[in-house]
Amino acid sequence: MAEAAALAFAFLAGATALFQLALAAGAPWGHLTLAGAFPGVLPRSVRLGAAVQAALLAFLAAAVLSAAGLAVELPRWTVWVAVAVSALSTVGNAATPSRAERRLWLPVAVGMLATSLAVALIG
Repeated sequence: MAEAAALAFAFLAGATALFQLALAAGAPWGHLTLAGAFPGVLPRSVRLGAAVQAALLAFLAAAVLSAAGLAVELPRWTVWVAVAVSALSTVGNAATPSRAERRLWLPVAVGMLATSLAVALIG
């Protein structure tokens, strides 16, 4: 079970990281992030933040995969960082005033929270 949950988390994190990298490269999807504050292409400084977010997501995926025994061993506490970030993301996506962002990212955030928590508890 932990392995399947870790792979599901890695898939969701990877898809989200690709979205962030697309934003960083100038994709006109600003209405789907940051509460829709920047419709279209994000400003350059915000695009840098999207690239950092993609790197964070890669680390979180590595932490969850590691906790399930599927990747290079990281300290066990790192899986709890993934749980905490996923919980904050879930709250943020539930609270966003952007309906489009909420419809797209809330299910992803809930999935990442559920799968990271499953790995943390049983992995």
